[in-house]
Amino acid sequence: MDQLPVYEVYAARFAMRPLQRKDNFLGGDPHEGPMPMDYFVWMIRNADRTIVVDVGFNAEVSAKRKRTYLRTPREALALLGVDTHTVKDVIISHMHYDHVGTLDDFPNAQFHIQDEEMAYATGRYMGNHQFSHGIELTDVIGMVKRVYANRVTFHNGTEDIAPGISVHRIGGHTKGLQCVRVHTQRGWVVLASDASHYYEHIETERFFRSVFNIGDMLDGYRTMRALTGGSLEHIIPGHDPLVLQRYPAASPELAGTVARLDLAPISNVSSIPPGAGHA
Repeated sequence: MDQLPVYEVYAARFAMRPLQRKDNFLGGDPHEGPMPMDYFVWMIRNADRTIVVDVGFNAEVSAKRKRTYLRTPREALALLGVDTHTVKDVIISHMHYDHVGTLDDFPNAQFHIQDEEMAYATGRYMGNHQFSHGIELTDVIGMVKRVYANRVTFHNGTEDIAPGISVHRIGGHTKGLQCVRVHTQRGWVVLASDASHYYEHIETERFFRSVFNIGDMLDGYRTMRALTGGSLEHIIPGHDPLVLQRYPAASPELAGTVARLDLAPISNVSSIPPGAGHA
């Protein structure tokens, strides 16, 4: 059996948003205190390939939705030496505005998405604000155009993108959300994206307030645990500022901006403030 390739994995922050704990849990939270949200794009690479996971949002959408924009996703990836014009494969976890909003910056990429997610973003549920508020119509149109240009590869459940890189349909937050599993020097790492916004969600099995199917979200936590052999330390949430504290910076000058996820954590700082946890 051939040995699986090993990849480096990075999380690059491009925006942020001040929130309170009550904003991040379905049904609110009885515990007061700040719980800010970071926005990331992710990059997977070795000597043979570079794959980007999600493409963030642009300055126009940032202003519209009142987010703090630090840099474009293209600029965030450039900090790692990545020219988005040369990227050949982009995995889209789901169709929310903060994950699919700069498609044009990847003019030569093939985009990978779940069948169910594309059907969700163009189907019956988009007539309801509860489900459509997280989606920008221009992004959906942009993805449809790429479908017609044969630049979208559809996946159904669990499929390999490349040796040592696979996607897994999770659902929950949206109907066809997928996570990404990557083989690294420290074993399998799962990029959860919004299958778990924060460490606390998967650690306590509570739920983010924007959810399509709660049961699928719960099952997704357990699926991701199984994908890492039960190790929460190998699951990377999609929006938690603690990612930049728990993992080493890609370089000293990128501290607080880019974390390297294929290396062991440098801190086990708790995601759960004293007195918080299960409501």
